[in-house]
Amino acid sequence: MTISKGPQAFPRSEYLRRLAAVKSEMARRGVETLVVSFDRNMNYLAGYTARTAYVPQGLVVSMRQDEPTIILRLMDTYAAHYQTFLVREHVIGYPEALIGNAERDGYDAIIDFLQETGAASAGLGLELANLPPSAVDKFKARLPNINIADFSNVVTWIRTEKSDLEIAYMKEAAAITDAGIRRAAEVIRPGVWEADAAAEIVAALMRGTNGKHGTSVANFWMNTSPRIGASHFTWSEDVFREGSQINLEIAGVRHNYTVPISRTFSIGKPSERLRRVHEAQVNALDAALSVVSPGRTCHEVAEVIYGTLAKHGVEKESRCGYAIGIDWLESTASIRTGDMTQLKPNMTFHLHLGNWLDEDFGVMVSESIRVTESGVEVLTGTPRQLFEL
Repeated sequence: MTISKGPQAFPRSEYLRRLAAVKSEMARRGVETLVVSFDRNMNYLAGYTARTAYVPQGLVVSMRQDEPTIILRLMDTYAAHYQTFLVREHVIGYPEALIGNAERDGYDAIIDFLQETGAASAGLGLELANLPPSAVDKFKARLPNINIADFSNVVTWIRTEKSDLEIAYMKEAAAITDAGIRRAAEVIRPGVWEADAAAEIVAALMRGTNGKHGTSVANFWMNTSPRIGASHFTWSEDVFREGSQINLEIAGVRHNYTVPISRTFSIGKPSERLRRVHEAQVNALDAALSVVSPGRTCHEVAEVIYGTLAKHGVEKESRCGYAIGIDWLESTASIRTGDMTQLKPNMTFHLHLGNWLDEDFGVMVSESIRVTESGVEVLTGTPRQLFEL
């Protein structure tokens, strides 16, 4: 018995639109065939979300065909049949003999396919930055007469301008993010184990809201006193205490589209330093939102943030945000000085005003936003406040 197609996150026309944008860039770079190996880009172009990138895999995009071909470990092809819009003939599995094999692996299966189909007869694009050096050497050795072009991050940049369908999922994810913060405000109390609170928050992110479930669990950061000078801790094996500060960063997920948020909680009266820095951050965030619009640059937004913080006597060393979308981070534009990326409608960012000022002191507040035709839309609805519990 064969597995049937599952519910598709997007219609076939949406994937063909994305592929057309990629093929346009391929033509500009003289690439006839592209092997996409970055799992988030495979997701973007075919709808494949299974967590299988720990073994070689690839999506072969050809200028000769409308649909790409996905090449996976045999046991993972069933997920591709279920999840992707691809016809069965465009899902190929390589045998288990290529797993844990020091001589031949899944990249050999991809190269075999390119040679057997003649797809490697002209320019070949590879996401070199996503491939291990041994795989790059293998492509070059086995395809010595083929011009290999570096396609690293090209598809990721194409992803920065979202379709309205993508934005709809991000709004659903944002509502789930808000539900997670609401649950956090309910369960963070003195005497409660951090792990128990984390379990409740994650459960809220999985249950979702408005009839829309969380379809995955994103990174989860919970930094509690005295660890609030760190930015990427999870929960500890301890309980919350009176006087504790908690810096929480979570994200709701819908079909891999991830919308993060950061908020700071204080059990009991916050310190004056905490209040002062948090107020500076909120003012800087408000100032940034007032200038975000098409045509502005990431640099300009960052300058407004840094300038506003400075007026409040607060310094920030780290960047002020980054592009978001599939699986939290898009490694493209950053809200930092010197990044002259021009903002365009339906670009999405996590504006992060986290400040880690000492080993034992940091404060967090952030918003996920969408650039609109005339300005900005904040995707989440959580109050921009310091939560006093």
